[in-house]
Amino acid sequence: MTTPISPSLEFTLRLARAQATLVRRLDQVLGGYHGISFSDFMLLHYLHRSPGGRLRRVDLAERQGLTASGVTRTLLPLEKIGLVERQQDPRDARVAYAAITDTGRELLTNATTVAEQISKDLLRSCPPAVFDDMSNALALIAGMNASNS
Repeated sequence: MTTPISPSLEFTLRLARAQATLVRRLDQVLGGYHGISFSDFMLLHYLHRSPGGRLRRVDLAERQGLTASGVTRTLLPLEKIGLVERQQDPRDARVAYAAITDTGRELLTNATTVAEQISKDLLRSCPPAVFDDMSNALALIAGMNASNS
């Protein structure tokens, strides 16, 4: 006989499985079409949406749910292929930014079309009426607000 689990644990387990499914599928398709992972896509997305197309690495790490060193490791290959660049703060040499390049913006625009289609495909069985509630619940879990979405 199995031990019953709470609705919150059941939700957490299902959320983790859904996240793994989403990331696996998006990694596969974005990698095949554009040569980037879903994590790379999210990083470019956050940079693109930020003022001036740039963020401090610590802010990017917070949005990605990574450590600062994890973001640095993610940025290095993107810098090498010209999708992002480092920028120094002219007023404070200790502050460095990651900024999306024009090439990065172009790739993001094309990759967004693919990511939108995959997202629609993966969520095709989910009633659209529940998207707002689910999105709000996920934002609460992640501690997200309008400035860091």
